Amino acid sequence: MTQPLLSIHDLVTVFPGADKPLAAVDGVSLTLDRGEILGLVGESGCGKTMTALSVLQLVPPPGRVAGGQVLFKGEDLSKVSPERLRHIRGAEISMIFQEPMTSLNPVFTIGRQLTELLLAHDAADQEEALRRSVEMLKRVGISEAERRVNDFPHQFSGGMRQRVMIAMALLMNPSLVIADEPTTALDVTIQAQILRLMKLLQKETGSAILLITHNLAVVAQVAQRVAVMYTGRMVEESTVKQLYKNPLHPYTQGLLACLPSRAGQRQQNLHTIPGTVPPLGSLPQGCAFADRCPQVMAKCKYQEPALVEVEGGHKVRCYLHHDQTRQPGAREEVQAA
Repeated sequence: MTQPLLSIHDLVTVFPGADKPLAAVDGVSLTLDRGEILGLVGESGCGKTMTALSVLQLVPPPGRVAGGQVLFKGEDLSKVSPERLRHIRGAEISMIFQEPMTSLNPVFTIGRQLTELLLAHDAADQEEALRRSVEMLKRVGISEAERRVNDFPHQFSGGMRQRVMIAMALLMNPSLVIADEPTTALDVTIQAQILRLMKLLQKETGSAILLITHNLAVVAQVAQRVAVMYTGRMVEESTVKQLYKNPLHPYTQGLLACLPSRAGQRQQNLHTIPGTVPPLGSLPQGCAFADRCPQVMAKCKYQEPALVEVEGGHKVRCYLHHDQTRQPGAREEVQAA
């Protein structure tokens, strides 16, 4: 069997709490194959971005990765030297950060910020770095790239800045690109352009993409598989086709119901999921979604279900589809320490 490009096993990331550590990422496990696009979905505060930052060992202090394993090409990223980790970031794993308006340094030109990546990794000299940067800007659809490479970020629109971020992410031909909400700040037309661009470049370069979003419609356009997160836990994982055809978890069903339908009546109110994501310090005893779930049972409020594969590759954490209870794991061990 071919080794996955990225394997995450029981990942736990915690932040200090008043009484005990709070798990922002709570026992997450997933795999990503070479050339695959995996969508990581959930509302704000569900742990998607923190999972990505944990992969790259970029969790902001006082947070820390407290348990689990992240294997990239079979290499445990928690055990590599700082020098090796520095090489992996940018060269082998790159990240498109969430907000293009603030991810670029406003006092340096676009060209300076692109060439800096190549120079920092000793991938080219100054002349070659500039040539490759201009070429990449052309590939992401920025016209007059030879001139625009000398412009500053404020001289670009939001969509153009996002294209610059994509160019920066792909400049070193990484094996894995982590795209954190790459279309959130853009209007619908520009969103569609950016998604088409990402899919085109992914086919050209062969890079795998971990696409973080709260929008299942975005996932349907570009991804092959999808994982749904809630309060730091995986609650459902399947192919995109399986998820749309037969969503199993009530949370996933709620997210899909929130999407507007072409067949819907005019002026019809969109579906909403009642309540909000509970704060980490006030999670319920059993299933974290129990207080918002329209199909909640008595057992849900006292015991958390396990994440179980119920059909070929389709996993769900819900008593509606199995009766297995989650066993104490790394999070509980951290809290007890």
